[in-house]
Amino acid sequence: MAGNRRAPRRRGRTSPLLFGAIAVTLVGLVLVSLRFVPGSPLAAAAPGWTGASPTNGRAGGAPPDRSKRPSARPSPTPSPTPSLEPLPFQARSLTSLGIKGWYSWSVLDTRTGKFIGSANQAQTSTTASMIKAWIVADYLRRTAEAGDTPSDARLADATKIIRDSDNTRAEQFYNLVGRSPSIKRLIATCDLTDSKPAADGGWSRTNLSPRDTARMGLCIKDGRAAGPKWTKWLLNEMRLVRAPGDFGIRKAFPAAEQKKIAIKNGWIDRQREQEDHINCLAIGDTWTMGVMVRYPINLGFEYGMQNCQKITKALLRPTV
Repeated sequence: MAGNRRAPRRRGRTSPLLFGAIAVTLVGLVLVSLRFVPGSPLAAAAPGWTGASPTNGRAGGAPPDRSKRPSARPSPTPSPTPSLEPLPFQARSLTSLGIKGWYSWSVLDTRTGKFIGSANQAQTSTTASMIKAWIVADYLRRTAEAGDTPSDARLADATKIIRDSDNTRAEQFYNLVGRSPSIKRLIATCDLTDSKPAADGGWSRTNLSPRDTARMGLCIKDGRAAGPKWTKWLLNEMRLVRAPGDFGIRKAFPAAEQKKIAIKNGWIDRQREQEDHINCLAIGDTWTMGVMVRYPINLGFEYGMQNCQKITKALLRPTV
């Protein structure tokens, strides 16, 4: 029976080369599969972004350097603010003029609201007839606000007050506007800071500073004083001021310029103080100006009238 048994088969041994090939193949399959596992270090980068993660499109979470992109645009250069033409005036010392007595001046740039002026531009003096420009303006504005129109006779009176500085008619108009309350309206309406009504309630002794005179000029110019209906009329009348009140500020300008400048001046001899008080208001295209002088009464009106012009001329830029 033993001779009939079959001899057992020998199992063949696996070749080392075959084993190595299989191992390499398995490792390759694992590496390929890892490229499709999200978050794997071997995961493929999203198309269109070099070195960027699929979640935020930025390498390492850092913001992109826009300055290196071809599409980056330079910041626009801001346009320069247009510069304003200088005023025809420049501040300077006037001691060389040798003016006797007290004097003060102020110029307001109506475009910017800025002042130039003497160190004492906030000091006051009595206005005399210069205040008549406000009295007429107050009357015209209040009449329009009441829904009325001045009669031709009233307008003719207003013309005499402005062009010829008529005192009798000025007193009548001052009564029409309530006397001292009119000056209080001037201070409130025109934002004056230095001025006050006269102690005796009259218009001639109203206390105004050159700085507030320039503010009153702006108030007339911009329509607050006479109101929208009558401002143009009043400014035209002030451009037509004639002798004896045509002196001072605008006389310092060339003849062609004088016609464009609206004025109202005041002059009076103060017997109580033994002084002459001379005052000048002028309204130009881009400015308003106040000049006030007072000095010993024996020097006469002409001395102050000339000094008002002399002060202005000394302040004008050489090109004017």
